[in-house]
Amino acid sequence: MRNLEKYLSVSEEVKQALLEGKPVVALESTIISHGMPYPKNVETALNVEKIVRETGAVPATIAIIQGKITVGLSAEQIEYLGKEGLAVPKASRRDLPVLCALGSNGATTVATTMIGAALAGVKVFATGGIGGVHRGAETTMDISADLEEFAMTPVLVVCAGCKSILDIGLTLEYLETKGVPVIGFKTAELPAFYTTHSGFKVDYRLDDAKTVAKAWSAKLEMGMQGGMVVANPIPEQYAMDLDYINENIEAAIEECNRLGIKGKETTPFLLDKIQKLTEGKSLAANIQLVYNNAKVAAQIACELSKL
Repeated sequence: MRNLEKYLSVSEEVKQALLEGKPVVALESTIISHGMPYPKNVETALNVEKIVRETGAVPATIAIIQGKITVGLSAEQIEYLGKEGLAVPKASRRDLPVLCALGSNGATTVATTMIGAALAGVKVFATGGIGGVHRGAETTMDISADLEEFAMTPVLVVCAGCKSILDIGLTLEYLETKGVPVIGFKTAELPAFYTTHSGFKVDYRLDDAKTVAKAWSAKLEMGMQGGMVVANPIPEQYAMDLDYINENIEAAIEECNRLGIKGKETTPFLLDKIQKLTEGKSLAANIQLVYNNAKVAAQIACELSKL
């Protein structure tokens, strides 16, 4: 019954790199359509690809294009997603079968990018921050599908921790329950997206890409299910003051609750509101942490290709 070719399209560059055992880094597309305004979104996406190349790996930006999970977007496709913006559906695991059946487009979340990467054979993925357990989830049950994907799908994800709009403690508890290793890259503390500090410890601190690649390779070789989180702090010079960003997050959450915004609309609303409250400072920090994650992911992919 399985007919993967019908729903998966891998660019020739990515296909060739995988055949030759070259390092490849998956990149998401929600950041293009939902993460920031045009043309900054397109500029950022192309810069991320450039950083991956300069570090020695092949970038594979992923999206759903005309009903196909497309691994390795062209510059034209990235431009299209950037211009269309919020008109492009935000696609998580539950949306995939419907969007593909209808021949629609979709911007992939962390979860769906992991699925696309795994289907193509890409083992390393760079993003901004992962989804997690939302504040108040003990009553709303609002938990990102990203976390369940980590439990199932064999892709290593380099991120700046989880977004500080989430309940970080409960997010770590959920990952621990699912057996997902959380690695701090040169840090023993989980970064909180805009800031280097969260007050929560990671499972292991590893200080170089080679060691991370060895740990990831060991998990793959043992045939263990699921992925790995590599938490890479935003560079100190771009980090925001913890109290300042938390004040703005609280204000954004208060408005979100007042307006009754729920589900997958929550994160885009909060990030946009925080950007406005911080007069663009949070967007600038977001861009820099994505660049940093792309570089580290490419370093890990390069080391993985040598093993």
